Amino acid sequence: MPLPAADAILTVSSSDPRKRFPRSARVRTRAEYTTVFNGARRVSEPLMTLHWLKSDTPARLGLAVSRKVDPRAVGRNRIKRVLRDATRHLRPWMTAGDYVVVARSSARTASNSEIRQAFERLLRRLGALPMPGADGTMPPPGVAPLSQSEPAPAAGPVEPAR
Repeated sequence: MPLPAADAILTVSSSDPRKRFPRSARVRTRAEYTTVFNGARRVSEPLMTLHWLKSDTPARLGLAVSRKVDPRAVGRNRIKRVLRDATRHLRPWMTAGDYVVVARSSARTASNSEIRQAFERLLRRLGALPMPGADGTMPPPGVAPLSQSEPAPAAGPVEPAR
């Protein structure tokens, strides 16, 4: 017999501790935030600003979402949840260091995917995340699609099949 919806949610979220965002992956103290704000590189987008301070430790995330961004705690927590989840998935590829995201008020009306995409764009602009690879549908720029021994197809009008 399947579990009621509320019990299923509790079971899934609380049964697997690996799904949590570990303390070791967080910027936590006021001194750590101050260090990042004072010495970090900074890039911005309309939704957020990202501060990054390189270090030898694995990537850690700090979040600053004030009441000016969204007066309701539900909205602030949604933004933080999306950013933590994005970091959880990207962390293995992120360059070591401390990252602090400062959300802006336009993040309140942005969708979850828009927030995630803005975060990834900022990471790429900083050089903290490698550029995406080719999809496999087209060769990367500068690579010939055909081998040298194969002739290129003739360009011309294509007759419709009957």
